[in-house]
Amino acid sequence: MIEQWIKSKLPRSLFGRAMIILAVPIVVIQIVVAAFFAERLFRDVSEQMTSNISLEINHIIDGINQSSSRVGAMAAIAENAKPLRINVALPPSFLHSRDSWLWHDLSGRYVARSLRDNIPELVYVDLQTDRKLVQIGIQSDKGPIQMTFARARASATNPHQLLVAMIFTALLFTGISVLFLNNQIRPIKRLSDASEAFGRGWSIPFHPRGAREVRSAGHSFLAMRARIIRQIEQRTLMLSGVSHDLRTPLTRMKLSLDLLDTSEEVEHLKRDVAEMEAMLTEFLDFARGDSGEKTETVGVKALTERIVRNYARANEPVELIFNGETSTDETLKCRERAVQRAIENLIGNAIRYGEKARLTTVLSPKNVSFIVEDAGPGIPKEKRADALEPFARLDIARNQNKGSGSGLGLAITADIARSHGGKLELMHSQDLGGLKAVLSLPR
Repeated sequence: MIEQWIKSKLPRSLFGRAMIILAVPIVVIQIVVAAFFAERLFRDVSEQMTSNISLEINHIIDGINQSSSRVGAMAAIAENAKPLRINVALPPSFLHSRDSWLWHDLSGRYVARSLRDNIPELVYVDLQTDRKLVQIGIQSDKGPIQMTFARARASATNPHQLLVAMIFTALLFTGISVLFLNNQIRPIKRLSDASEAFGRGWSIPFHPRGAREVRSAGHSFLAMRARIIRQIEQRTLMLSGVSHDLRTPLTRMKLSLDLLDTSEEVEHLKRDVAEMEAMLTEFLDFARGDSGEKTETVGVKALTERIVRNYARANEPVELIFNGETSTDETLKCRERAVQRAIENLIGNAIRYGEKARLTTVLSPKNVSFIVEDAGPGIPKEKRADALEPFARLDIARNQNKGSGSGLGLAITADIARSHGGKLELMHSQDLGGLKAVLSLPR
């Protein structure tokens, strides 16, 4: 539990964690050194200085006690205290009853303790009334005695200059460390940005910089990106060639069927040829992906209204809902044709298998979600992950009257979502009872 709490409080960024690794030892070392130095300085030096002046105070006390009268005590004070630069008075009563010093007076407790150890007749030590003086009360044979002397004679001066120098030095070197650390983190951030952009289908310029390990990772990323791009191009070229070669005999078959007399068997054959052409188009779309398209800023409302309008022209109405106020100036940075193709794939599946389709657009500051629901049989929860795989066909959702499809519609949509840094999720529609497909894309 404690470990989880500590992890939740740590910074998420590499820069923040590196700063903690760098700053914590510096702060701890400064505290330890300062505490050790102050302890030894204030304890040893203060006790030694206080012991020395305690000898002088005891000498004055002995002179007062040995005098025969109060007048003789005053003469002893003048003779002994004045050369030692200690002010002595004989008040009628004590001014204080206990020791006192300020909480931040680091050497105060050592001074008071040393005076009590060396002066048996001591009543109180006052270090608070005047921070530059030490006032003490002593019980003598001639009554109360008050002595005052300079604080500098009893303890070491608080090393404020040393503490200020330590803090200034720590801040200076921490600032220098931040600059150097930022230079080391920047190449990693650029590599992260290039990787994220490539994951969304963008290829931004990237040149490996920084430490040897970071440059090695950068070169490995560039080699990987080049291999992936080359494999995509080869796959697209191969399937394009296959698609082109298959379209030629299909075209001949269509022409031959058009020349035949109309019959039920001929209509079935024409439908099969049209379905084969649609499959070839989906194969090519899946192979091509959306890497060749340019990213642009698209109006969300205009895009969804255009898609719904196209289905309405084909006599396939789609219900359109905007979740909240959606103005015409709300935009999405994406590859427009690819996103339109992804939404049309979802709506096409909803119409084919569910007879009714609903498109709901939900906007947030960071994401746009396109939710397509239908009233069909849906997809069981345990088979939803398989439905996103290429060439997957689920018998429960097939409608043979409208064609079985190629099994690539959801796979193409999921691939488009991933290339934009988003995701495609399948779930159950609570309103319509069928499948609910949620296409989420970052803005």
